[in-house]
Amino acid sequence: MDTTILRALRDQPLARNLTEEELGSLAGHARIITYQRGQYLFHESQPRRAFGVVLRGRVQIQKGPPSRPQVLYVLDKGASYGESSLLDEYPHSTSGVAIEDAEVLEIPREVFERLSTEQPPLYSKLISVAAQIIAGRLREANSRLVGRGETYISGETRREKDLLGERDVPDNVYYGIQTLRAVENFPMTGIPIAQYSALVNALAAVKEAAAAANEQLGLLAPEIADAIRRAAREIRAGNLHNQFVVDVIQGGAGTSTNMNANEVIANRALELLGHRRGEYSIVHPNNHVNLSQSTNDVYPTALRLAIHTSLGELAGAMASLRDAFLEKAEEFADVLKMGRTQLQDAVPMTLGQEFHAYGVTIDEDIDRLREAASFMREINMGATAIGTGINTDPRYAETVRRALSEVTGLDLITSSDLVEATQDTGAFVLVSGVLKRVAIKLSKICNDLRLLSSGPRAGLAEINLPPMQPGSSIMPGKVNPVIPEVVNQACFQVIGNDTTVTLAAEAGQLQLNVFEPVIAFNIFQSVDMLTQSCIVLRERCVRGITANREHIRGIVERSIGIVTALVPYIGYERASAVAREALDTGRGVYELVLEKGWLSREKLEDILSPEAMTKPRVMPTPGREG
Repeated sequence: MDTTILRALRDQPLARNLTEEELGSLAGHARIITYQRGQYLFHESQPRRAFGVVLRGRVQIQKGPPSRPQVLYVLDKGASYGESSLLDEYPHSTSGVAIEDAEVLEIPREVFERLSTEQPPLYSKLISVAAQIIAGRLREANSRLVGRGETYISGETRREKDLLGERDVPDNVYYGIQTLRAVENFPMTGIPIAQYSALVNALAAVKEAAAAANEQLGLLAPEIADAIRRAAREIRAGNLHNQFVVDVIQGGAGTSTNMNANEVIANRALELLGHRRGEYSIVHPNNHVNLSQSTNDVYPTALRLAIHTSLGELAGAMASLRDAFLEKAEEFADVLKMGRTQLQDAVPMTLGQEFHAYGVTIDEDIDRLREAASFMREINMGATAIGTGINTDPRYAETVRRALSEVTGLDLITSSDLVEATQDTGAFVLVSGVLKRVAIKLSKICNDLRLLSSGPRAGLAEINLPPMQPGSSIMPGKVNPVIPEVVNQACFQVIGNDTTVTLAAEAGQLQLNVFEPVIAFNIFQSVDMLTQSCIVLRERCVRGITANREHIRGIVERSIGIVTALVPYIGYERASAVAREALDTGRGVYELVLEKGWLSREKLEDILSPEAMTKPRVMPTPGREG
């Protein structure tokens, strides 16, 4: 009998009630299979064909197409899969692929079918435990709701305890009991903090810097500090993000987010030190990972770092959109059109000037974003609970600031008054206000694009937006300005988010504002929506805009707005009379002025040239009109 198979099965919950004889009988049907990196163990929608245990290597559980899989979890040594194959061959809901060379123990489904008739007592024991494992996975999935960073739950559990008692935690997850409670307590949005990778990376950066500072001050053993730093760096490299599962909106002022980070980092540090997850006597989430810290300085500091990163990404997207408008400004520099105020004809301008203005206004907001981002570099690390620095070394605040600056590459400063900094959310209000400003301007631009492209026959029809999709289920041929419309809606959401941030900031009490989670959620959502809006508007609208040059020229020639350019030469009263006559008769201003002999054809051509009407020029002396 292969001792490797016996040992692997003996450690499985599925076999915990089996006698040695029954275990040996089951092991006799098992086989060990080697999978190369990239090879699939099973495919989504494929019938379940075997129960398996990972003996060596790692297997990634994922959903969706191979080109864009959604990674749910990674099975490592001892993790099991396919318990449902004992019951039926219902298709897999996920796929399993080896992400490194792996060795797997498998027992085919046919074996269990034979056992059900040949050895009913053995099969009954197996089915009983399998049902419990499956039920546990279903409970876990139900507690997370749809999209809450799904995890593939192995049958094994570990026992953890906290202030409120003990709980079984799935042994193949890196978070612990406090995160488990938070998942159950806060099913609010269905959005886990893992969705905001900048926040997860910022939390890891804070923990890495704190470990370095505590080691430097002699408060943390070098080997533990090193393991914590290594775990934090792995997270910052993109690993274990699916273990950050608490809802982005939560009670407790962000404590659940902080503890999610503490537990994941502690358990990964334990692995790096050669220990099992949950052996907190070696590396403890609070005593070691959270040493010299409180949620009340970790969480706002991480938010500031994450927002700083996110604002940089938004500024980049805005810069690309700005450039697209400026490119169109050059393309349309020679297209003379009528400007409008209050939706009425005003004076001529070029379409290039109109688009150049859009580019400039976006550029101004890029500067405002950068100014707002500078406020995110002020942190309150060392404040701990309320800003007094309780449970920290006097040197800690400065030491951790230096360490965090080194980790992030940012020139961070510590707030001059940590009590004030711990309760104040004014910087978040400032950032949200700038985001609202960006949204308002972007929405106004989209309003203009929709109006300028209105038609195609009964509107302004000065520009054409690239057609994206059919516009009506009943009106053939209709194409709508769907890209500006969707950006409008995103901007409306951002404006509403700012109201939420305002109310949450105002609702703080005494030494702490407990509503920072909803502040963070709304700011992150606003940044994400604005970033995507800029990208979509640029790629799917602005770059494809064309001008209806002849139509625009005809509008200018028929407009009475050009009469304004004649005022310095024929006077306001004559210009008003010509405007009225043009409206009444339908004749053109150019034609009427020429007919009355007030100006020569050459002079009219000069005055009404695009160059003359769209920028300043030397004016005649008043009272000496020609």
